[in-house]
Amino acid sequence: MLLEDCDRSRSPVKVIEPHFRVFSEFRAASYRERYAILIEKLLRDRLYDGACLLQSSAASAVTGDYMEPHAELTFPKFVTPLLGHVGAMCAKRPS
Repeated sequence: MLLEDCDRSRSPVKVIEPHFRVFSEFRAASYRERYAILIEKLLRDRLYDGACLLQSSAASAVTGDYMEPHAELTFPKFVTPLLGHVGAMCAKRPS
C-alpha cells in the first residue's frame, strides 16, 4: 500500500462512532498507524500472503523516493517471498 506522506497521514484521526464501536488500537492513531494495523491483521489472519506499507510525499513523485514506516511491512519483506514463489513455479514448469 502506498500512502501519501503528509501532516494529515501522520496525525491522529478523530473517532466517530455512529453505528459501531471502534477497536481500541485505532483510537488516537494516524492513518499511517491504522493502515499498518490493518495490514498486520490481514497477514496474521492469512487473508493476505504478503504486503508492504510505503509512504511517499507528493514532491517525491519525480524522484520515486519513499520511506517504509513499519519495520515488518517493508518492500524487501514483501517481495523476497514473492520472488521465491515465482522461482519455484518456474522451476516446476515442463521444459
